[in-house]
Amino acid sequence: MTAPRLAIHGLKKSFGTNVVLRGLDLELEPGEVHALIGGNGAGKSTLSKIIAGLESADAGEMRLGDNRYRPRDRRGAQAAGIVMVLQELTVLPTLSVAENLFLAALPARAGVLDRRRLRETARAALERVGLRSLDPDLPAVSLGVGHQQLVEIAAGLARRGHILILDEPTAALTGAEIETLFALLRDLRSGGTSILYISHRLDEIALIADRVSILRDGQLVATLPVRETTRDRLIELMAGAPALAPTSAARAGRGELALRLSDVRSGGVVRGISLDLHRGEIVGLGGLIGAGRSELLRAIFGAAPIDGGTMMLGREQEPFAPASTREAVARGFAFVPEDRKHHGLFAPLSVRTNASIARLPIARFLPGVVDHTTEAAEVTALLRQLQVRYADDSQPIAELSGGNQQKVVIGRWLGRDVQIWLLDEPTRGVDVAARRSIYALLRERAAAGQSILIASSDYDELATLCDRVIVLSNGVVTGEFSPPTLTPEAFMAAAFRGFEKGAAS
Repeated sequence: MTAPRLAIHGLKKSFGTNVVLRGLDLELEPGEVHALIGGNGAGKSTLSKIIAGLESADAGEMRLGDNRYRPRDRRGAQAAGIVMVLQELTVLPTLSVAENLFLAALPARAGVLDRRRLRETARAALERVGLRSLDPDLPAVSLGVGHQQLVEIAAGLARRGHILILDEPTAALTGAEIETLFALLRDLRSGGTSILYISHRLDEIALIADRVSILRDGQLVATLPVRETTRDRLIELMAGAPALAPTSAARAGRGELALRLSDVRSGGVVRGISLDLHRGEIVGLGGLIGAGRSELLRAIFGAAPIDGGTMMLGREQEPFAPASTREAVARGFAFVPEDRKHHGLFAPLSVRTNASIARLPIARFLPGVVDHTTEAAEVTALLRQLQVRYADDSQPIAELSGGNQQKVVIGRWLGRDVQIWLLDEPTRGVDVAARRSIYALLRERAAAGQSILIASSDYDELATLCDRVIVLSNGVVTGEFSPPTLTPEAFMAAAFRGFEKGAAS
């Protein structure tokens, strides 16, 4: 028996307290398209980045054929014949298409860029991905997202690796572009290239892959020949069983209508979403990465434009289209962003400033001047209520743990008259104790009649916390569940539905 082209044994990886890979095994054979699937947080991206030299493993072994493989960086992986095309576009907009294609190895003559040769090799690379008519001298900024994605793929193929890793390569492509890509992948497979293909689109896997490996919670669940499995079986393997039993019983009846969305569209990602949110209700937004959850919350809060559809507020259903986040706050919205570090915290500033920033007390006889005595007293009471662990309120918030930082980000809104909470991954990166504390706070807000819309990639969180769960997939609603009907299998099926061939576009 010949050794697999790539063999992975016992791979482990953690980011702080977050364990991502738990002793994972995987093998990739010469000349196969091997699909890699799993829900959010399964470990797909981390695994692929370790293989491609973008991350390092904590433990475990990788082998290329009979040789040990441990790349120091992406260049080391490429030297070993492994090329990855990332899902996140890395095209440099100020450079030409040709320069983007060969940035790591620009052709030169006597130390001067050989533009004629660059143009010729770029045309050949573009032709491979169906972009024969594209001018390689065009600035990359002039391209649409789909063409930028094909340029990324062309750049990867130009490096002529033995192993090609593609992370959601068709997310921005049209049907014709996908067919061109698949024809190219089949040619590469026939020539002996091994392809690791990561995708949410199960119909694509049936068309292009030879085998499929399912990851769940950082472990390999199964590797199966594609022709011997079914979509339902794959969903069942991805879903597993919930780690926590639901603990929040749906409240008797629903309060009055607080927010109604009708066919809301935003930025090409939110493609027509309708939902109702009632007073005293916690509604979860579930789905895969790229489903449109974060983009929907940003649009509701006025942080992204609404391109179509309507929003209505309150019992009277008054039309509402916030022109800014300030207007949304004035109308009773609170927003907790997904990226706490970059969008939620004022990292160089103190705990006190971060806690009070949403409602600074103004001195009675000095308009525009902060009453620091009142501010300090209110912050002390707030932090005691939230059980935030800190040295003193002048301490930089960057020195607090992630869980305590998140309590401050959420708690800063408690001093305002909030009617509707919009929370994006509110417990990501926090420990169990902080998570329970945040859950208790949100349930208190709901019991007080406030409405909560929470986007989360954690199925257990949605099942535990929410009265209803609305599943988004590819920018549309594909399922709605209450606790009695919410199962991992039903949730996962809905999460993939919008990516299926024939889904609304």
